[in-house]
Order: sequence, then C-alpha cells, then structure tokens
Amino acid sequence: MSETLQNLWIALWAIPHLKLYLTLAWLLYIVLLCGWIVLQKREPVATLSWVLSLAMLPYLGYLIYFLLGPQKITRQRLRRHHSRKGLDSHDAICPVDGNCSELALLGQATTGLPPSSATSVRLLVDGAATYDALIEAVAAATNHIHLEYYIYMPDRTGTRLRDALVERARAGVKVRLLMDAVGSSKVSRRFLQPLLDAGGEFAWFHPTRFRPFTRPWLNLRTHRKIMVVDGRIAFTGGINITDEENERLRADAYRDLHLRLEGDVVRSMQVVFVEDWAYATGQQRKDFEGTLLWNATEPGSGGTISSQVLISGPDSSWEAIHRLHVAAIHEARTRVWLVTPYFVPGEAARMALTSAALGGLDVRLMVPKLSDSRLVTYAARSYFDELLAAGIRIYEYGPRLLHTKALLCDDGLAIIGSANFDNRSFRLNFEISMLFRDRGIAADLARLCEEEMAASEPVQDLRSRSFWRNRLPEALARLLSPLL
Repeated sequence: MSETLQNLWIALWAIPHLKLYLTLAWLLYIVLLCGWIVLQKREPVATLSWVLSLAMLPYLGYLIYFLLGPQKITRQRLRRHHSRKGLDSHDAICPVDGNCSELALLGQATTGLPPSSATSVRLLVDGAATYDALIEAVAAATNHIHLEYYIYMPDRTGTRLRDALVERARAGVKVRLLMDAVGSSKVSRRFLQPLLDAGGEFAWFHPTRFRPFTRPWLNLRTHRKIMVVDGRIAFTGGINITDEENERLRADAYRDLHLRLEGDVVRSMQVVFVEDWAYATGQQRKDFEGTLLWNATEPGSGGTISSQVLISGPDSSWEAIHRLHVAAIHEARTRVWLVTPYFVPGEAARMALTSAALGGLDVRLMVPKLSDSRLVTYAARSYFDELLAAGIRIYEYGPRLLHTKALLCDDGLAIIGSANFDNRSFRLNFEISMLFRDRGIAADLARLCEEEMAASEPVQDLRSRSFWRNRLPEALARLLSPLL
C-alpha cells in the first residue's frame, strides 16, 4: 500500500507545470473567496481578518467560511404590522427629556418594539431562585406557556421544569417549547415524549441539517432566554435551564441574573417569542390569534416602571442592543458599570467606555477571572492596558464563573439580558435585553454589583505578566476579536 502511494506521489509531481497549475488554482481560490467576503460589506477589520485567515487555508478555508462565516438572513416570520397589533397602545412613560426620548426612539426604530411599562420587576439572582420562580409561574398557568432557550439540558433541573410543563399541558394549558438546536443538542425526543403525549409542542431553532448548495445556519443561534405565562408574566435574562447554573446542585454553578416581569411590557416579549416560533415552525398568524390577543392584563393598564424590550440578530443590520449600549454609555453623566462574561468590544464600544472614563465618570468593568472560553479570556485581557490607562476600574470575579450581562448608567438606567459584550452577541446571535429607566431597579442592580465587586479581585498593574503565558497569547487572541 505504501509503495502504491509513493508511486502515485511520484506520478503526481511528474505532471508538467504542476506547480504553476497549483499556484493558479490558489490564486483563483483567493480571488473568488475574497470577492465573496468583500461583497458582504462588513467592517474592514473583520473582512481583512477573514481574508487573511482563510487565504492561508486553501480550499479548506472556503468550507470554514461556508459553515461558520457571517451571514444575513431574511426571516419568513409574521409581519410586524400584524403580529405586533396592539403594541401601539402601550404607555410610553419615559420621562419627558431629550436624552431619554432619544434612547427610547432609538430602541423603537431599531427593533420595532415601542417603549412600554411594567407593574413589577424582580431581579432573580442565581439559578435556584430563578428556577423556583419559573416553576411557581408554570403551576399557576391557565391558558398558555411559551418558552425559548439557548441551553435546555435533560438533567435534574431540566427534568423538574419538564414535569411541571407536562402537568399543565395535561390540564389543557397550551405549552410551546422552542430550543436552539446546538445549545440544546442533548435533549432527545424521548426526553420530550411525556410533554408531547400531554399535548405540548416543541420546535428546534435552526436545526443542524445540511442541504446541498445551501449555507447552513450553524453559526447563527438563538441565545434568548424567554418564558411567557398567560401573556401576564414573563422571564428573561442570562440563565439557561441546566444544573450548571443551579447552586443547590453544584458548588461551582454560574453566578447569574434573571428577571421576572409583569405589566404591558410582557406583550412585547410575547411578540418576540411568537415571531421566533413562527419562523422556526412555518406556522401562520391564524395559529396565534388567540395567543397574541389573550392577555390577563389589558393594554394601557399602566405601570410605573419604564421598560423596553431590545432584540437583535443577524436578520437585522442595525445591531440594536449594541447601539443601545453605546448610546447609554454616551448619555451617562456620573457612572458606567458594565458586567459581562465575555468582553470583546468593538471600536465604538471601546471608545465609548474610555471616553466616559477620560471624561471623569466612574467607569467599572467586571468580568470572570476565567470564563468558559480561554480564547475569549485572553482576548478580553488584551484590552485591559488601554482601559486601565483611561481610568477604568476592572474587577475579575471568581471562583464561580460570572455569567451576568448588565449595564448600569448613572442612578436610573439599566440594561439586563442575554447579550454578552462581544461581536457574537451583537451580530451573530439572536438576543434579547431589557432596558429600564427606573431608579429602583438601578439601585437594586448597583447593590448587586457592589456585592460582587467586593468578592472580586481588582486588576492593577499588568506589566509584570509573563510574556509567554499572558502577553503573547493575549495579543494573538486579540487578532481574532472580529471573528469571536
């Protein structure tokens, strides 16, 4: 066998002008691939990163870009003017001042969802409190329960929630469960069979099936965490359904933050779920007529907490959550506190943070001491020198992995949700966050941040770090920042 391969190798290199043909083929590959990438009209840095990375991988680079490269998708979903019927009647209780109106209008223009109000907002810290609240809301459901999760694991936590859903489905409550096909890949039909037998439904978001000549959406995931009960109570935030976030079961469970909401704003979250469900299943508006209009809380019923749902994803070029973060930072006058497990900022976000610090604001960044991605950890630390030089105070939380995603500006503005502070969340993932203009919520978030900062290690002088173990890996990881 080895002799045959050797003979074939000799015969291959005996072909006249083989090196010339290979060189021409490589140049053709580069021209076609570069043309394809350039026509995507992405940021120049990201475009050059892809071009340089893939040029060094002849032909294999094409496969990588085909599977994982950035994509724009046109969602075949319910039309906004139909599925968002009734949202115009929301109370826009944002205080009457120019800055606030600008943020609210920016959110509405980039998402199509208007500013609204909530009658109740509870911050749920860590998984145990969140799962208890989810189970309590499920047990009280009388009409429908809608769930959308990036990670749903068939472990003890996932089984407990499934069994609660099964009980309600048997009682006649309509249960719809939407899961990301990659994040929830360990869920089997066998695990879901009791829910199906009880009359519940489930669907996969972007199933990982491959079709010839069609780019798969392998890299475009729903990172949203949503539960809506009877159109009256909603949950969102950073916590998935998994034992990894349940501190009752694991001492190393993630440190995270979730939200429980009531009021008019729940109607906006209902629309987000319905659009995602219709997109994933191909169902039509008539299948959701009752769900959209059935609500225990009548529109315009009021609420003192100014709230707005923010969504973003590769089906929109506006990067709404990214824009709102940057705009909120620019609006701040006294402080900007950012908490995120993944910190890989683009130029606009980095400039906003450093400008705020250089302008005298109290700017703080809290990240995990070690995230679940070493590459992202290195990339994040590559920015620390610049941030510290600008006057930003940086904290590394540990030993548990910090998974909270929150931004606090001044004493009255907070953004909490599923989006990390990186390119993947801002451009590739389908994300959801909540914007609050409320001093009470801001005060609660500030207290939580202060507790976590007290348990964190401040980052100080980085000049003594090892070149080989720290500085070089960080510099190399930073080169990949546009691709992370």
